[in-house]
Amino acid sequence: MDKKKGIVVLALVFVLVLGGAGILYERLGQKVDPDLLATQAAQETETAEISPPTVQTTEPKKNLAPDFTVYDLEGKEVRLSDFFGKPIILNFWASWCGPCQMEMPDFNEKYLEIGEEVQFLIINMTDGSRETVETASAFIAEQGYSFPVFYDTDQDAAATYGVYSLPTTYFIDEEGNAIAQATGAIDEETLQQGIDMIISDR
Repeated sequence: MDKKKGIVVLALVFVLVLGGAGILYERLGQKVDPDLLATQAAQETETAEISPPTVQTTEPKKNLAPDFTVYDLEGKEVRLSDFFGKPIILNFWASWCGPCQMEMPDFNEKYLEIGEEVQFLIINMTDGSRETVETASAFIAEQGYSFPVFYDTDQDAAATYGVYSLPTTYFIDEEGNAIAQATGAIDEETLQQGIDMIISDR
């Protein structure tokens, strides 16, 4: 069925429990190629039927995004809350993840465009076996990406956000509120949609 090739769900609101805190946010849909789903960290069930886009008519309740600690390439601790005061794009990825590789050029392009205005937190799922700091940093260097990469060597960020599938992206406003989330590779249009939701003057 041709409809399996793409799923677009805009402004679908649901509740996700992260680290004991209820986070209400909008889920940004994306076009999903079924052939790519098998490469994600967890198997997701393909949706056979497509429901019409659901548009939220009331402003979502704001909830503070749970904090966590990750590390930069030099091993320095970095916390999510260090960047409150700026809009944040929080992205979980791994170098072995095909969908992650697909969306990274768009993320890098947006970083070069608005990196002074929006904080990019590109979090590598560094488990020490399938992915290490060395393999992840080598991949970034080979691709020539400029966005800042941090390493979840303690799995603190992944556990706090219950990340089970890669890539996963959160859009957090300057007050530290989780506003929107997308699971799976997102295209440039969806990335821009999320950015527009966390930049107040857009």
